[in-house]
Amino acid sequence: MTGEERSRGSNGSSALTRPPRARLDQPKAPRRRLLPEYDPEAFGRFSERIARFLGTGRFIVWMTLIIILWVVWNIFAPGPLRFDEYPFIFLTLMLSLQASYAAPLILLAQNRQDDRDRVTHEQDRKQNERSIADTEYLTREIAALRMGLGEVATRDWIRSELEDLVKHLDERRALQHAESDEDR
Repeated sequence: MTGEERSRGSNGSSALTRPPRARLDQPKAPRRRLLPEYDPEAFGRFSERIARFLGTGRFIVWMTLIIILWVVWNIFAPGPLRFDEYPFIFLTLMLSLQASYAAPLILLAQNRQDDRDRVTHEQDRKQNERSIADTEYLTREIAALRMGLGEVATRDWIRSELEDLVKHLDERRALQHAESDEDR
């Protein structure tokens, strides 16, 4: 008896129930997630706005005013209206909480900026490679034109050759004229 025959009962069905095989020609159904879904691009833009604000003088002024008001209120307000007594534990907690959120948001904004800089650098590098290739091509073309022009008769060269011929003809005529005068 084979292993498959042992696992089957008297009716021939499998004792172990197997899940139906997934079809390979269809995508899987999405799984249920425990964490909420979010748009990373929108979150990145939001973090950049916060990081941009945290790096301004306006933020420093507002933060300073809030801390001054907090301290002044909790020192000079009537006893029952004070919500954070002298060691200002709640203020420390709020500042720590703000810093604990600000630091990762700033890092996220910096990482996004680094990614943009990397893409820009790559594009600049490719553009520089194309420019260098174009410059080398134009240099070869100019060198070929110069070599070709070295073999082409220029106007000045033709003029100098014609002037030399005219001088040579004038000298021959002068010689022939001198010989004909001697013969007479």
